Amino acid sequence: MDMSWSLTSAWIRKRCCVSSQIGAVRLAGFGQAPGTVSRRAVDQCDIIDKHTLSGLDLVDRYIKFVKERTEIEQSYAKQLRSLTKKYAKRGSKEEQDCKFSNHASFQEILNELNDYAGQRELIAENMMTGICVELTKYLQDIKSERKTHLADAKKAQQNLEGSFKNLESTKKRFAKEWAEADKATQQADKTESDLNATKLDVEKARQHAHARTHTAEECRNDYAAQLQKYNKEQNNFYYTEIPHIFNKMQDMDERRIRRLAEGYCKFSDIEKNVLPIISKCLEGISSAGLKIQEKQDSLLFIEQHKSGFERPGDVEFEDYTQGIKPATSDSSLNPPKVRTKLWPFSKKHKPTASEDFSHLPPEQRKKRLQAKIDDFAKELQKAQDESEALDKMKGVYEKNPQMGDPSSLEPQITETTQNLGRLKGELAKYESWLAEAVGGEDSSNTINNNIRHGVGAADQSHNIYTEFDDEFDDMEAPIGQCAALYTFQGNSEGTISITEGEMLSVMEDDKGDGWMRVLRASGEEGYIPSSYVKVNP
Repeated sequence: MDMSWSLTSAWIRKRCCVSSQIGAVRLAGFGQAPGTVSRRAVDQCDIIDKHTLSGLDLVDRYIKFVKERTEIEQSYAKQLRSLTKKYAKRGSKEEQDCKFSNHASFQEILNELNDYAGQRELIAENMMTGICVELTKYLQDIKSERKTHLADAKKAQQNLEGSFKNLESTKKRFAKEWAEADKATQQADKTESDLNATKLDVEKARQHAHARTHTAEECRNDYAAQLQKYNKEQNNFYYTEIPHIFNKMQDMDERRIRRLAEGYCKFSDIEKNVLPIISKCLEGISSAGLKIQEKQDSLLFIEQHKSGFERPGDVEFEDYTQGIKPATSDSSLNPPKVRTKLWPFSKKHKPTASEDFSHLPPEQRKKRLQAKIDDFAKELQKAQDESEALDKMKGVYEKNPQMGDPSSLEPQITETTQNLGRLKGELAKYESWLAEAVGGEDSSNTINNNIRHGVGAADQSHNIYTEFDDEFDDMEAPIGQCAALYTFQGNSEGTISITEGEMLSVMEDDKGDGWMRVLRASGEEGYIPSSYVKVNP
């Protein structure tokens, strides 16, 4: 069954079966039918024009809709990236926290969310290139094609209207000449019947009537030829030209609908294509939550901050009723107010921390030394790789002199060799210090126990009692005050003993290793556990 748009003018074609027989033409009322049919054809063309224009407007609206969707996706992705960047860990302290599973999982969540934002950006990009750009180009092409078809229809319509005007003109001329000929014939008959008319007058009237009749016959023949021509053009217009143009516009509109339908499907398919990756991102977020081990985090925290010292023993009873003054010890409630100078407090002479970290508690010292060893090991491996690369390059230059001069690499090889020797020396030095720290832990504990029970006296070579210098202007100012919650026995180098309830001046805050530097009223300065005191607001 033919469903082409040309069927819309079937009612027009039925009206076009005009007889071409000249003798059957009737002059009265003929001029209205062709003009009426032509006007209805124009109306049909206008309807198709509006319908196709509406379809093109729909394509343009859909393109704008997709563009706004891509802008939303891009804005959403940008906000997600800003959010992940805002909460990402930065700095050494935060990197240290990432060792805990709950901190590390949060970082994994941020990474997965950043990947998720990338997929939203991909959706926006694919929609822009796969839908907006392609449909925009197609819309321009189909607009040009539609304009051509409408111009062809208008041209055919104008040609038919021009032919109809010529037909009307010849018909009016024929009607006029026929009326003049009829009038001349009647006048000749009247003159012939007139008794007073001469033979010359009758002959003259007959010649005039004959001339008029001849002219009317010529106009009649012209009108008949023009009518035949118009009928032929009209038949071609309604049966060939207009159906052909309408069929082309129908095919154009159907292609437009099919292309728009593909754009609708792409709108969904583009997002479906990234759903597997988005699902992996969401699964990664869930997996990060399942990786958290609260017990392991607690054990890691204990391992990081344990001091290596034993708990303080009981305070011994000192019987003053016996008149015996007990020996001065770190556990005494009234220690001698002697200013012990563990290190100069003058800012001009304040030295840096010991290179071997001997000023730190045992556990902290071992961790610092191990970290240094790991750093030097990485640098050493990097230097060895660089040295091997230079040796290979030198070999290539020696085999192929045109590629380069082997002697030009000598300065770099020498510098790399010296750097290797330096790194090996540093690594050996820190490994020896670590071995010393690990090996001396047991003896350190034994000495601490002996001091607490009065069995032996600790080596006081590092606690020489001296007077402060007179340079009080250069003395470091305290940054706060704190009160001792417990008694602490400072038996290692760099630490001091404190008693419960004692007020202390804070000289250096806890740097994250569980220790802080304080100054006693007696002038002693050193490190104590941060958990043993309460800092005053």
